[in-house]
Amino acid sequence: MPVYALNLFDIANKAEYLAYARRSVKEVTSHGGKVISLGKFKEAAQGDIIPRTVMILVEWESKQAFDSYCNDPALADLHPHRENGTKNYIWHLFDKLDDLRPLLK
Repeated sequence: MPVYALNLFDIANKAEYLAYARRSVKEVTSHGGKVISLGKFKEAAQGDIIPRTVMILVEWESKQAFDSYCNDPALADLHPHRENGTKNYIWHLFDKLDDLRPLLK
């Protein structure tokens, strides 16, 4: 079952994050992920979450595909660029739903 990964974060080090970004799209794709949307924070319409500057939404073929990206030993040199290039990172996974009926039963 597909899952969505919502990434919210601030840039801490541009050079580090660029090192991650240059390679991550190819690696995400090769592990069954697809970047659905990128965004820059505009405004808080409602809620009390502390805003982050960047939003990325990735659709993964499955939770296993996401885990394979996170745990692939060949990417051990990639993930530190994300970790060192960002701060205030939120990374949440959501099941893909066709509609809200399963939540409203």
